[in-house]
Amino acid sequence: MSENESTIYTRGGDRGQTSLLTGRRVSKASARVACYGDVDELIAQLAVASELARQHAATQVLQAELEVHQDLAMRAAALLASDDPVRAASLPQLPEGLCARLEAQIDEMTADLAPLTRFILPGGSLLSAQLHVCRTVCRRAERAATGLSEQEPVDPDLLRYFNRLSDWLFTAARYANLQLQSPEQLWNPQGS
Repeated sequence: MSENESTIYTRGGDRGQTSLLTGRRVSKASARVACYGDVDELIAQLAVASELARQHAATQVLQAELEVHQDLAMRAAALLASDDPVRAASLPQLPEGLCARLEAQIDEMTADLAPLTRFILPGGSLLSAQLHVCRTVCRRAERAATGLSEQEPVDPDLLRYFNRLSDWLFTAARYANLQLQSPEQLWNPQGS
């Protein structure tokens, strides 16, 4: 490798520090880094769900939406990685009307689903189970962003997006089972 080629390792984080987009060094344990780390995990989990959805013609509509949310989550992570509102304003933003769009999609999927009368257990199909994993990671990212917002400014649109996306992922998990003709697993509070 020549001197001009970059390497994946920089050794800059060997002492538990990392750089935000502004260049400011912070602890890797900071609330901001933990938050965009949770979003990074969400992006990777969405990739798994997207690949699972790609395998079935019945769920390819979900697959396309999951790719959209990978991009949107990348935008969210970048916004969270900047502690400077001026710098953040120059980054790709979440689109206007995003939560309304998610709500419309949730309503559309829900129209085809049986009403929920009991709690469900994640599963039924591998895709549905993975969408529930995405949902739980999204909720963790939402909790982290909420915690960060109590210490530092966080765009409220990010909090709304994570909240609505987790609802979308829950509904998409149910919808995937419907499309794949996999029965939902209802939780029996009395035991098996």
